[in-house]
Amino acid sequence: MRILLVEDDPVLADGIRAGLALAGLTVDAVTNCADAQAALAGARFDALVLDLMLPDGSGLDVLAALRARRDATPVLLLTALDETTDRVRGLDGGADDYLGKPFDLDELAARLRALARRGGGRASPLLTHGGLTLDPATLSVSLAGHAVPVSRREFAVLAMLMERPGVIRSRGELEERLYGWQEEIESNTVEVYVHNLRAKLGRDAIETVRGLGYRLRGAA
Repeated sequence: MRILLVEDDPVLADGIRAGLALAGLTVDAVTNCADAQAALAGARFDALVLDLMLPDGSGLDVLAALRARRDATPVLLLTALDETTDRVRGLDGGADDYLGKPFDLDELAARLRALARRGGGRASPLLTHGGLTLDPATLSVSLAGHAVPVSRREFAVLAMLMERPGVIRSRGELEERLYGWQEEIESNTVEVYVHNLRAKLGRDAIETVRGLGYRLRGAA
């Protein structure tokens, strides 16, 4: 999952980014409404973690603009415990969830995974395809019941393919999922991860669709 974090406290933002990275999420962070609007206009995110009190306005304004253009990106609000009115306004204004400060990073990651499941129309917390099973909560993979060791980024590539097995994922889409703004992307990085996954899951597990990208073998 690629997350946009809108939080003006640099210490908290760094902690959230580091904690979510350990949970296998890629996090880009901005500190104000204007930068949040620009980021949302220029890139696609799987979820938005939005503080309400920002230097140049309210996170509710960012939420309102997002929903006004019919952008359905899941939004989780970060609020102080006494901001009941703002939480109600946010939920009624299109937010999907909220979390009161202070909060536990494991709970934040779990709530974001739940938002992704609902956004993708899935009831199960696991991703399955044929004999493959992925558990986003533990970053674990099994094939025919046997554990398959994978790196965090190999897991991210496989998860993106399994979220919509019938959809071809381009290299650019996969790179967006794997890397934040400040991370350098090597020219063949996706190919390397696909190669590694084929070595672990079988050479025919992932199909290359020439000129377009990748999809799981057997997808319609």
